[in-house]
Amino acid sequence: MIIPPQIGLQGLSPMFVFGLVIMFITILIFVITLKGYSLWSAAKRDEKWWFIILLVVNTFGILELIYLVFIVKKWNKNIDKTRDQNNILVK
Repeated sequence: MIIPPQIGLQGLSPMFVFGLVIMFITILIFVITLKGYSLWSAAKRDEKWWFIILLVVNTFGILELIYLVFIVKKWNKNIDKTRDQNNILVK
């Protein structure tokens, strides 16, 4: 009788597994933060379809980065930031 190989973490060192867990938690925190910020930006800009797409589609942060960098342009230094007399940002 042939015994199939067991799949699991039996042959890995505890430090390697700990490193994987820390890496997973770090990526998870980054993706959740990015998704929250992109959803907040879409809601603030009243972009209903972007909000729905960002909420439903899970691309592990790729779509969120595309939205924030190319659509919202939050990190673009060429954005003209003019303010009115009440110090409110004007488009």
